[in-house]
Amino acid sequence: MLKTLNQPKLTVIRPQGCLNATNAWEFEQEMTSALVQEDTSTIVLVDLGSVEAIDSAGLMALVSALKLADSLGRTFRLSAVSPTIRIIFELTQLDRVFEIF
Repeated sequence: MLKTLNQPKLTVIRPQGCLNATNAWEFEQEMTSALVQEDTSTIVLVDLGSVEAIDSAGLMALVSALKLADSLGRTFRLSAVSPTIRIIFELTQLDRVFEIF
């Protein structure tokens, strides 16, 4: 018996360092570019494993990208969220908004 596994395309974005007011706009633009490309994946995964800190501007960049992904019918998820970053998502209740793996 032949089994076929159809997996949607996956785009992984891996920011590094701090996501703060200094670089949040640039980070948001990179995510926006990845989301609006015609040949883009149906799933966009932001790997936060190398992110050391995040502030409100970084969180807003992620929220904006999530809203854009929803409007385009794409899936937007977060992964490798460190315990210190996860606390920020929990305090802001954004852990209820994002799919975090």
